Amino acid sequence: MKIGAVYNGSGNCEFSVWAPLLKEVALQIVSPQQRLIPMTKDEAGYWRVTADVEPGTLYFYKLDKNIDRPDPASKFQPQGVHGPSQVIDPSLFTWTDTNWTGIPLEEMIIYELHVGTFTNEGTFAAIIPRLSELRELGINAIEIMPVAQFPGERNWGYDGVYPYAVQSSYGGPEEFKHLSNACHHHGVSVILDVVYNHLGPEGNYFYDFGPYFTKKYQSVWGEAINYDDAYSDAVRNFWLENACFWYEEYHIDALRLDAIQGIYDLSAKHFLQELVEVTAHCSQKQGRKFYLTAESDLNDVKIIRPRTVGGYEIDAQWNDDFHHALHTLLTGEQDRYYQDFGKCEQLAKTFREGFVYSGQYAPHRKRRHGNSSKEEPATQFIVYSQTHDQIGNRILGDRLSKLISFEGLKLTAGAVLLSPFIPFLFMGEEYGEEAPFYYFVSHSDKDVIQMVQQGKKEEFAAFVDRGEVQDPQDSNTFQKCKLNWEKRETGHHQVLWKFYQQLIQLRRSIPALKNLDKKSLKVICTETDRLLQLHRQSHDSQIFCVMNFNKSSNTFTPSLTSYNWQKILDSADTKWMGPGARMPETLVPENSLKIPSQSFALYKV
Repeated sequence: MKIGAVYNGSGNCEFSVWAPLLKEVALQIVSPQQRLIPMTKDEAGYWRVTADVEPGTLYFYKLDKNIDRPDPASKFQPQGVHGPSQVIDPSLFTWTDTNWTGIPLEEMIIYELHVGTFTNEGTFAAIIPRLSELRELGINAIEIMPVAQFPGERNWGYDGVYPYAVQSSYGGPEEFKHLSNACHHHGVSVILDVVYNHLGPEGNYFYDFGPYFTKKYQSVWGEAINYDDAYSDAVRNFWLENACFWYEEYHIDALRLDAIQGIYDLSAKHFLQELVEVTAHCSQKQGRKFYLTAESDLNDVKIIRPRTVGGYEIDAQWNDDFHHALHTLLTGEQDRYYQDFGKCEQLAKTFREGFVYSGQYAPHRKRRHGNSSKEEPATQFIVYSQTHDQIGNRILGDRLSKLISFEGLKLTAGAVLLSPFIPFLFMGEEYGEEAPFYYFVSHSDKDVIQMVQQGKKEEFAAFVDRGEVQDPQDSNTFQKCKLNWEKRETGHHQVLWKFYQQLIQLRRSIPALKNLDKKSLKVICTETDRLLQLHRQSHDSQIFCVMNFNKSSNTFTPSLTSYNWQKILDSADTKWMGPGARMPETLVPENSLKIPSQSFALYKV
């Protein structure tokens, strides 16, 4: 059911808002000419009216003759979260991506970016000139952190309060469409990060309209969104329509669902199952496949298993276990959730299966965690060494480039891009960006500002010996996070960029690497030496890779039975500013070899 302001052309616009418990709702036109138009309520609690207005008209809803509130399904908030909503005519934008059919999920090289810090301008328009550089690197999918309207001009996006309204400071609806259109012309899919588990605190006027939230569950963000309590049908419709909105009006190729463990629903049909059905319907209607990916802390394969066996059938999910296993091997950190990791065998297990914790006791959680993902396809897991969360939720907001050596950065790239899973990079990772990525906001509500500031101080209280907590509200905190693109043109930054480019090219051109299949993979781990030997194959194509996570060189015997293997990449090579390759150009069985510290060598038959 369509909601919000739906412009039909010729000065005709249908307004619809759900407010089942209110006695009176009226459409308050703010400009160009103020007027109050009564609305009629139907049996489902929707108030409707058709009005003669033009695109650009600003409006509120007047609730019970008392307060003016923006439209919960507003398409644009040009004056911010407290200002009036604006009528948008989607037909004014001319799409030129008619022939675009999308990138198959299993072929994606995903690149996460934050609009505000990706460029100095911090706008959608400023991203477009960078698309050719991303394509040159090998990126064919960008994942954009949430763009739903949030308070002020600086935010990660997870404090958004108007899920249909594109952030005004980024350029608004028109510029976002230009970006999506341009991405498709560059052969790049667009994944949009959406938040269906909560709304931000400032500008959240949903409570004034109706029971969008429920007291049945208490999430880390407060009352949970009402997906299964009384009146939940309309709430579910609000969010299901939101998914369709992004697919249809913005040509978004996939949605990334934030923290789905915060979506509480005990209905016979979970909201996520219904979301999958709606996405499938949109795919059929538009004639191309739309995807759903999810962030989840549950290690539960029900999320990605088919609906026929009781799963939600989401196309893929983030795999934090891969990140944690890799991060601890590289950094040696053992605080917080990292205390559950640190063994080389855990990284080997995630290569073989996906999840490390598949029902075992997790010390940090102080309980058993997860279930087995051994039988789930490799194409359903997204892996990474860095994300906005894993960097931004550190007291210094420090990237791996500040934590490990240059050799370690190349080894990291190899672990992610040579894995049998869908690889994911965080903006700037490809050239070793050193700018931090802090948590930042620009609220206007003093109480909310104080709450956020105090929350960060408490979160990082145990880490004050590592540095000073940055004030999220301070604009300088935000400015420090801007990427330094010029770095990729010189020195080790340029070398690392070319190294990533080479790895992506190999992944795309060698069948054994292109084939995402855990069944045709073998991993041997030597725990004491922190050494991994990886075999992958696809028909006649085979690769062998040895990865040394030790801080000293290792002597080993390769786990080979036949063939003469030709080296195609060595991270220790001086070409890549390494200490010098020690691994031979050709491998034969039973040779004892020496591999330099924190390096890897890749061979193929």
